[in-house]
Amino acid sequence: MQEEVIVAPKRQPKPKWLRVKLPTGKKYTELRSLVERYDLHTICTSGSCPNMGECWSEGTATFMILGNICTRSCGFCGVKTGRPETVDWEEPEKVARSIKLMGIKHAVITSVDRDDLKDMGTIIWAETVKAIRRMNPETTLETLIPDFQGREDLLDRIIAVHPEVVSHNMETVKRLTREVRIQAKYERSLGILKYLKDNGINRTKSGIMLGLGEKEEEVIQTLKDLRDVNLDIVTIGQYLQPSKKHLPVKQFITPDQFKKYEEIGLEMGFRHVESGALVRSSYKAQKHLT
Repeated sequence: MQEEVIVAPKRQPKPKWLRVKLPTGKKYTELRSLVERYDLHTICTSGSCPNMGECWSEGTATFMILGNICTRSCGFCGVKTGRPETVDWEEPEKVARSIKLMGIKHAVITSVDRDDLKDMGTIIWAETVKAIRRMNPETTLETLIPDFQGREDLLDRIIAVHPEVVSHNMETVKRLTREVRIQAKYERSLGILKYLKDNGINRTKSGIMLGLGEKEEEVIQTLKDLRDVNLDIVTIGQYLQPSKKHLPVKQFITPDQFKKYEEIGLEMGFRHVESGALVRSSYKAQKHLT
């Protein structure tokens, strides 16, 4: 009996519009030198963000707090999963010093999920914002937060320090949420964004990835759902598979289609819509203050 051979699907070749220009410029070179000299940690470098040069030249950078090991195992994310390290209570001051050294005008702070902690990391979150404000009073802030399991008492800690922008990503359409985000819930994330807006956050923001098998009508419905909770800013980018262990790319979205979603979003009333293959959560983040 002949053994059946199952051939794994080939990874789709990247289209030409996904080619990334190498970052250049005096400001980028200066910041890269500082990051390497002082061993500063940014998502920009560790995540090999395609927009690093552009963002750095405009004085924007993204920092990740609470370690680099996540308690969740989302199918799209390249961050390690496992048992996180002990909380570093000096981290808020370290991040604030890094921002000062780099001369960052607008900082985006994000983190792994810390479901292992009673406060899910929100105390460190709040202390980090406070430390940045003390050391860098002119620096504006965006916090890209996890869902904190939807607990309003934990969200209140973020609201209390009042970042200029609070972001929480939907990541994908409702139908694919369970497959893509596993422990997350679509309605819970919408509820978080509504709670933030209803309780004094002036600018709320979210992001979705395309190319995971979603349909156009599902993307449009997700945009409608976000506007229904008075979201201000949305980013739409192309999903890229971090490794063979992660969810495959089902489709590369064309520039024309990204443009169509941008126009639809603006017609819906979003304050800002960033839509393009290389768009990431913090892309043009400083612009979202206007």
